[in-house]
Amino acid sequence: MDASFSYNFPAVRGKQANKEYYVVMCPLRLIPRIFLFDDEEVPPEHRSQRIINKSRIPDITNYILDNPTDYTFSSLTASVDGEMSFQPFSNEEHFKNIGRLSISLDSRFLINDGQHRRAAIEEALKISPELGDESISVVFFYDKGLKRSQQIFADLNRHAVNTTSSIGILYDHRDQLALLTKEVIAKIPLLERYTDREKVSLSKNSPKLFALNHIFNTNQKLLGKKKGEVVSAQEKEFLFSFWRELVNSITEWQQVLNKQISPRELRDTYIVGHGIFLESIGLIGRTLYQEHPTDWKKYIRYLSSIDWNRSNKKEWMGRAFGQTGRINKNNQTIQLTANLIKQKFSLPLTTQEQEIENKFKLGD
Repeated sequence: MDASFSYNFPAVRGKQANKEYYVVMCPLRLIPRIFLFDDEEVPPEHRSQRIINKSRIPDITNYILDNPTDYTFSSLTASVDGEMSFQPFSNEEHFKNIGRLSISLDSRFLINDGQHRRAAIEEALKISPELGDESISVVFFYDKGLKRSQQIFADLNRHAVNTTSSIGILYDHRDQLALLTKEVIAKIPLLERYTDREKVSLSKNSPKLFALNHIFNTNQKLLGKKKGEVVSAQEKEFLFSFWRELVNSITEWQQVLNKQISPRELRDTYIVGHGIFLESIGLIGRTLYQEHPTDWKKYIRYLSSIDWNRSNKKEWMGRAFGQTGRINKNNQTIQLTANLIKQKFSLPLTTQEQEIENKFKLGD
């Protein structure tokens, strides 16, 4: 193969299922040039599984641009339909799989894993061209006619396990609200002892009371923040004060802390043992922060006088749980639960909240 009419990469050769593959370090500036994402270039049978979710691209792009000295990307995986040749740098046994990979310029490339990363890299290069000298590892599989790419895509994703949102928060050391959430948990004994930092929902027999993602979601509602947004010093102070007041005001939580009831008994018996309560309180807290900045604590203390028992079906059925008694947490039930709490606080509902309330009562 004529080197002047080919892509040439330092590469490591490997073998899987008796087929060779190659790992190369590819400069970022070449990624948009090699991996075109044009429907004309992609066979119809492969397009449906590779439709890009364009809403994801700005987040990934900003991740690169906001962390130019600290971003991390895993390898792209691609099928190659074209002439490929591998030339070892040495014939010695220990070095025969290290060499130069040449791929003809007229080859077709199809990304099996990493199309969103590829699109984000292209956008990031438009803003910061200097990133072009950095590199990303690419795994190339030879695939004449791109006939195997569909199976490669399926195989790569067959055993993939997404991390839970709780683990994502736990391992996130950049997002300010994620950091504050973990700090709140660490400083409040009840949360420190009874928060599961990995799961997104708790099993019936779990010794924990809260899932990390529920506390994070509550904080988002409490401060009206999205992931990545800045939290002011005043908001941070309110966040810590709110959780301290809340923990001290929920009698049933204190009973768990004092070993009077178990976490399982709390979940079986009370609404306050579930994420729907936490996120509803997040909505309530946001209202109090905005409209009652000086006396919000008196409202939170009133929570201790509310009947949270699940046997209180008259108030909680259809809001926090359904006819079967199963807790049903979604945006509507979270809001309906918050509505009832606001009514108990003698706080007016917003127009939108009242519309949800009216529909709920009509359904009764």
